[in-house]
Amino acid sequence: MKTNALTPELLHKIDAYWRAANYLSVGQIYLYDNPLLKRPLTIADVKHMLLGHWGTTPGQNFIYAHLNRVIKKYDLDMIYVSGPGHGGPAVVGNTYLEGTYSEIYPDISQDEAGLQKLFLQFSFPGGIPSHASPECPGSIHEGGELGYSLSHSFGAVFDNPDLIVACVVGDGEAETAPLATAWHSNKFLDPATDGAVLPILHLNGYKIANPTVLARIEPEELDQFLRGNGWTPYYVEGHEPALMHEAMAVTLDTVVERIKQIQQDARVHANVVRPRWPMIVLKSPKGWTGPKVVDGLQIEGTFRSHQVPIKDPATNPKHLTMLEDWLRSYRPEEIFDEQGRLKPELAELAPKGERRMGANPHANGGILLRDLRLPDFRDYAANVPSPGVRGIGDTHVLGPFLRDVAKLNIEQRNFRVFGPDETLSNGLEALFEVTQRQWDAATEPNDEFLAPTGRVMEMLSEHQCQGWLEGYLLTGRHGLFNCYEAFIHIVDSMFNQHAKWLEVTSHLPWRRKIASLNYLLASHVWRQDHNGFTHQDPGFINHVMTKKAEVVRVYLPPDANCLLWRRAHARDARRRLHHARASARPENPGGQRHRSDEATASNGAPARVERPRFRRDLHQGQAGHLCLSWLPVVDPPADLPPHQPRQHPRPRLQGRGHHHHALRHDSAERSGPFPSRDGHHRPLAADRRQGYLPEAAAQGEACRAQAVH
Repeated sequence: MKTNALTPELLHKIDAYWRAANYLSVGQIYLYDNPLLKRPLTIADVKHMLLGHWGTTPGQNFIYAHLNRVIKKYDLDMIYVSGPGHGGPAVVGNTYLEGTYSEIYPDISQDEAGLQKLFLQFSFPGGIPSHASPECPGSIHEGGELGYSLSHSFGAVFDNPDLIVACVVGDGEAETAPLATAWHSNKFLDPATDGAVLPILHLNGYKIANPTVLARIEPEELDQFLRGNGWTPYYVEGHEPALMHEAMAVTLDTVVERIKQIQQDARVHANVVRPRWPMIVLKSPKGWTGPKVVDGLQIEGTFRSHQVPIKDPATNPKHLTMLEDWLRSYRPEEIFDEQGRLKPELAELAPKGERRMGANPHANGGILLRDLRLPDFRDYAANVPSPGVRGIGDTHVLGPFLRDVAKLNIEQRNFRVFGPDETLSNGLEALFEVTQRQWDAATEPNDEFLAPTGRVMEMLSEHQCQGWLEGYLLTGRHGLFNCYEAFIHIVDSMFNQHAKWLEVTSHLPWRRKIASLNYLLASHVWRQDHNGFTHQDPGFINHVMTKKAEVVRVYLPPDANCLLWRRAHARDARRRLHHARASARPENPGGQRHRSDEATASNGAPARVERPRFRRDLHQGQAGHLCLSWLPVVDPPADLPPHQPRQHPRPRLQGRGHHHHALRHDSAERSGPFPSRDGHHRPLAADRRQGYLPEAAAQGEACRAQAVH
């Protein structure tokens, strides 16, 4: 390893840039006014409600400043992923210093007035969140929920050979199941065709109120753990800024050159041996450069620095003085001019244009999005000689279509299929006629469909499949996630996070639209004959249906051709999460087969089996019974009758409890049933307990009669 990377002048400038980022971070958490401390701090200058997280922030500011240097030195195409929870002050502050933030939000200008607005908006009503939210340029990962930073980072570099993602992993985040599994993503990375992920484990020792596991094991054990996961760790440890700057600079030069060497070996010399990719372990004090002691309690280097180190400066004069001393310790007069602008010699340290991590187009993937090349879906339609005949299975019909989608987009490399070891069992075996499973670990003679490069990504972790796909989509590509319905619940929370991301970005004009996240759920609850109760859980649809229709669409194709039509058109709706459910069994006796002619395939019937239609049918059926599989799949009449309003609309009741339309959930009694939506009698709970279900019986007879005819 090199022993010297910084001249004294450059070391001084990087330290000043780091101090500027730390100053901005503290200002965001605390200050309402007086952003440059041109006068003594007063109670009126401080926010009365303090919300933010300081502990991880100075370490991330340190990392960002040093990444700027290597981006310029090596002309790197790099983005930054902030994994440790609420690191918002760091990413907001650094994108402001590099100029990206003000370009996107001109009102947050690079002067004293802009600084005041930057500080005021943070964790403030009508402002921005305290984490790396979609509002922050350069962000593809929202750190509010922990565990997904590495999987998002790997998804971003698949098929992006020139991209490096610097992924900061918090040592608290490292305790989560998704992150613990994500270390293995390096076994799926092809150095010849993919980019690189540089994990930086931020080992600052503490979570909210406890030490972290990786910080309290022996150094040898930590090293064995990381090497056992296939990484080559490099360590930067200490607390003295000058020594830490030099150590970090030397280490970053070493790992960047190692990444370039690995890629050259694979791309030029065809070295197919799986590399041991480099990573960095940064061990620095939690709350570094912050208050050392407050009210007799140690703050820096302890869990007490995790959130707001000085709790009440707006009401405690002693704490107000401590806050002012803390802010002045960064010497703002040395880093900002009289107008509040970062001094030119420091601003020069940031990369230029799209090389800035906040302005990199991969962090606004819609800019890079290109439409898929699609074959004509009609060419793949199943022949239906008569209604109700058995077919080969819905997904077996879809498979050849996906095969040719993969084939047609080989050159532009912007389509992948993700799934937890279920591509074959889900009936998509045709994909392996043109591609392999991407796999960079060892292979045995009896293995099938494994190669260093492939369009199919399989790992027995729904978290990784979802995280990889999200990172792939957020950087401007297309993909499909296929999974057994019983196990898709594992990513409920990840689904929530992505849906919220889409909802927020829909209101940000500068965020370009990305391709939809498409789920294909198979082996569903109604066909679990061989697995039994362990594999029966259809509730993911219930979970999905709570989201806005502008973000989510749910499709229940009743036959193979409806599924084929739906998959061919799901790509057209940008930003949405699509969810289709189909049988992966070799038959689907409950559904009518769709005619394969053009008129039937394009009449729009499948598209109507979406969120609004599904919700009505679900509520009208009895519990556990869904009549959608009995929908007749025929051409609609030319002149449909106008919609008839309900005869007995339910009034909204007022009173205690929460309300779902007219049903009041509290202690109120009622003497009789509410009228049903169609105006007929609906049995009371007592009637149901006695087995009296006239509506269920009538609906069952109607469904059976419809199936016969």
